[in-house]
Amino acid sequence: MKQFIGLICISALFSCAQTEKKMERSIEEIAKEIHEKVITIDTHDDINVKNFTDSINYTQNLDTQVNLPKMKRGGLDVSWMIVYTGQDTLTAEGYDAASENAIAKFTAIHKLCEKIAPDQIELALNSDDVRRIQKAGKKVAMIGVENAYPMGTDLSNFEKYHQLGARYISLAHNGHSQFADSHTGETDGVWLHNGLSDLGKDAVKEMNRLGIMIDVSHPSKEAMNQMIKLSKAPIIASHSSARALCNHTRNLDDEQLLMMKENGGVVQTVAFPSYLNTEKDEQRQAFMKTIYQKVADSLGVDWFERSKFASLSDEQQEAYINNYPKITAIGERLVQNQKDVPEAVSVIDFVDHIDYMVELIGIDHVGISSDFDGGGGIAGWSDASETFNVTLELVKRGYTETDIEKLWGGNLLRVLDEVQAIAEKM
Repeated sequence: MKQFIGLICISALFSCAQTEKKMERSIEEIAKEIHEKVITIDTHDDINVKNFTDSINYTQNLDTQVNLPKMKRGGLDVSWMIVYTGQDTLTAEGYDAASENAIAKFTAIHKLCEKIAPDQIELALNSDDVRRIQKAGKKVAMIGVENAYPMGTDLSNFEKYHQLGARYISLAHNGHSQFADSHTGETDGVWLHNGLSDLGKDAVKEMNRLGIMIDVSHPSKEAMNQMIKLSKAPIIASHSSARALCNHTRNLDDEQLLMMKENGGVVQTVAFPSYLNTEKDEQRQAFMKTIYQKVADSLGVDWFERSKFASLSDEQQEAYINNYPKITAIGERLVQNQKDVPEAVSVIDFVDHIDYMVELIGIDHVGISSDFDGGGGIAGWSDASETFNVTLELVKRGYTETDIEKLWGGNLLRVLDEVQAIAEKM
């Protein structure tokens, strides 16, 4: 009898184990089905013009975190490629140099879509374009401008950038621009405009007129407050997370998040380690510091700590962005079997921020971004090839297909539609 009961127990345990395996497989299968059905949009991917030439470009599996092979492997449909310019002096000379940088990046994106790989990727200007291109089996490029500094003091440049494909623009980056104060003023207590300059206020109106989404990820809180009051259209935060979970000046506090909800906008949660869990990231980076330096030395390139990025020259920032994915990837491989390595910021931390913001402001106001090739990337979503892992984690936490469609791009496209519709009426 005891043997019989034992056999039943063993059988029950075996059955439970099989059921658990089936459940695990079914969750992954559900996630894969959803991932293939929804349009996945990453609203912030930096670029380097050196990767947009006839011989070196995104048709190849470069060391970049984003390129066409990685997008295809990970099921990432839309990449917002960023025209980024670092902050410099508020002078005619500074504006001219910055303008050259910005136009070179616009030119590179157009070259990829129109000459290098028009059969694989196409530039979208509105939500209809996104759906048409994705349905045709191609990848989608969209353009965001990170820092309006290159526009100088000529507001007609907003229309010029719009004609070149820009569909969102931030008025400042790491440093106060001629348009707006930056979040960096929190660190030193120095402000230039106490929010927006008069030029910045006119820029808000001009972006409304043109149908350009206003991005508040880098400007100061007061600048954001003023933008929301002035704007006739919803705004976005293209790559920011929740300050309640990670007290970083680049994140939005609860008051700002609630303002975004009231405004009808969307906050694109960003997979940037130090914006998700600064303490965990600092522990990991402190451990990895010497390893990354050794890798950089072996490759014969300069290496800088990520926390020092804002203080680097334009040339150093470009070198950092270009070398970062390669050096970190090699460094991670070197320590993958070590037991004493501090835990890395991961997809779990990332979705914690999504959970928090969804609970606070609702599913209709939260989205997803990576900041790939600009310092972003976390364990589980280290480049575009691992995009599915975000969907998998969302499914594990009970998000439905409708929820996931909104998070992965539906909310962002809804805001774009509303911004463009308001521009048409104006």
